[in-house]
Amino acid sequence: MASVLVIDESQQRAVEICTGLIQAGHQVAAVLPSSLELAERIQEIRPDIILIETESPSRDTLEHLAVMNRDMPRPVIMFSQDSDQTTIRSAIRSGVAAYVVDGFDIDRLKPVVDVAIAHFEEHQALRQELAETSRKLSERKIIEKAKGILMKTRSIDEETAYATLRKLAMERSQPLAKVAGNLVDMADVLL
Repeated sequence: MASVLVIDESQQRAVEICTGLIQAGHQVAAVLPSSLELAERIQEIRPDIILIETESPSRDTLEHLAVMNRDMPRPVIMFSQDSDQTTIRSAIRSGVAAYVVDGFDIDRLKPVVDVAIAHFEEHQALRQELAETSRKLSERKIIEKAKGILMKTRSIDEETAYATLRKLAMERSQPLAKVAGNLVDMADVLL
């Protein structure tokens, strides 16, 4: 059971959405009339999912979602009447996991929520994989730079430079990238 934050200007529609969520086995964490102060409200409420019903998402709403997606990512479902491709693309870039045109339909709610969660989880996994790959590449560059410094200053080959870095890392019980970074920093000061 997921807790859902509902954002809808229409109180009557919000009641329908809440009913549909409860029938689908979810808990309604809160109902807000707008996305103003969305980040602060999410920190207070800590919902698992955000569901927004709107005629068309405003630029402010999309900006709030983008900030939230960067700092506190969670699945966002948007029901809208706006089928403009530019609007849809902006919503997706802002972190909307499921953008449903033609508004809310109680019969489609459960599958839409399920798809949004699956899409969000896949997107998060890709983001983590990208961050890990970027970190490894960055570490590799630092290690290569440190090896180059050792090779130049000690007149040794690449294999010996790498063995020297590994030995130093083991002696200090530190990751190889950290030792390499320290060596590069010292070389910048001394050379």
